[in-house]
Amino acid sequence: MKLNELTAVLRTARIQGDGAVAISGVESDSRKVTEGMLFVAVRGVTVDGHDFIARAVEQGAAAIVCERTPEGWTGETPAVVTPDTAGALGLLLDAWYGHPSAQLKLVGVTGTNGKTTVATLLYDLFRRLGYRAGLLSTVCNRIDGRAIPATHTTPDPVALHALLAQMVDAGCDYAFMEVSSHAADQQRISGLTFAGGIFTNLTRDHLDYHGTVENYLTAKKKFFDGLPAAAFALTNEDDRSGHVMLQNTAARKYAYSLQTMADFRGKVVESHIEGTELQVNGREVNVHFTGRFNAYNLLAVYGAAVALGQEAEETLVALSLLRPVAGRFETIASPDGYTAIVDYAHTPDALTNVLNGIREVLNGDGRIITVVGAGGNRDRGKRPLMAKEAVRHSDRVILTSDNPRFEDPDAIIADMTAGLDGRELQRTLCITDRRQAIRTAVQLARKGDLILVAGKGHEDYQDVKGVKYPFDDRDVLKQIFANR
Repeated sequence: MKLNELTAVLRTARIQGDGAVAISGVESDSRKVTEGMLFVAVRGVTVDGHDFIARAVEQGAAAIVCERTPEGWTGETPAVVTPDTAGALGLLLDAWYGHPSAQLKLVGVTGTNGKTTVATLLYDLFRRLGYRAGLLSTVCNRIDGRAIPATHTTPDPVALHALLAQMVDAGCDYAFMEVSSHAADQQRISGLTFAGGIFTNLTRDHLDYHGTVENYLTAKKKFFDGLPAAAFALTNEDDRSGHVMLQNTAARKYAYSLQTMADFRGKVVESHIEGTELQVNGREVNVHFTGRFNAYNLLAVYGAAVALGQEAEETLVALSLLRPVAGRFETIASPDGYTAIVDYAHTPDALTNVLNGIREVLNGDGRIITVVGAGGNRDRGKRPLMAKEAVRHSDRVILTSDNPRFEDPDAIIADMTAGLDGRELQRTLCITDRRQAIRTAVQLARKGDLILVAGKGHEDYQDVKGVKYPFDDRDVLKQIFANR
């Protein structure tokens, strides 16, 4: 493809130099540029791609896209100047790969909690309904049945468009993806054509990046503001930010609720550790999920499927066959008569939701022992809130290390205990070593109790000073159970 043909999708761009030069690919990482590629210089959070234009040219870039040409630019390598290279990158990739998202029914899921569960269950549901589908999630990316490891909640634009193109090549009809606030803010979803968007909820998270909850909300809202009129927008009616998401969208508007009238109305009839009896728009269905937070997730899945044209009764049958996502309220039974649950809950609200779900099924029988930490180099303000919620909803709490990254894990735990008063501290242990913390919880547990190990969920590593050491909460629990 020639440069002028590819860049025709950029309305506010001008080519300096030969517009007929042949392009062999599109790349935004100068280290990955090879002969004939178009290098797009994007201003990132920590680095500016404009500083690496010379390197890209040295490595064989046939042309560059930039917001400003470097000082002393000779013009030997054609340059396409546009005011917003971050947005341009997605448009160029979409054109390069033949507009893959427009050939799929692509649905994005955003919100603080529930993104992974909703996106993954939609993928599972539609495959059960007989369709080929793709998934882009925190846990794993999938092209129909083929798994591809995930490194980010939302991949970078180059990887994202390439994966969507592979889904088209594999004959996928649908694709479901998590849309993080970072991705929306950084225009990583630029160039995508969505058939629908889902909002789960919004609570405090990622303030280390966004600065304020308002900025965090605005980033989420950008996704809905960009949905086309042909798409649907499905929101949580019971979340106070739900209506905000729909304020400026052109898409068809739907809502789901457990508390009030909505397009998709749910009611928890009965809940137990193995699952829930759920009523959806007057029809009852038994599901393999526990807790009100999962009832919301399932309502979102059901609502999205119906909005995509699926028959209601058939969707409910498929819903009853679905299983929890890895590391999301994943239960592990001990031989001594108590149960452990591993969950990704890493925000105060998510932790509260999971603990409330556990309390519902225990119904006063048995204690809750919670093992939880907080990630390093992230929002410090949520740490005392996490500890407060853990103690409020548990009988015993063990504060431990999560992914400390480049922080001192003991300092992170100190931030957490700062949110507790004297009486709360009496029910709290601080054990920095996560394996030992889990072992201690097992030693404290009695028949009928329930252990929650929260924060890491599906993760199979612990991030310490830039090194990811093997560590999986589920494997640790199984090993401890086996050795008792």
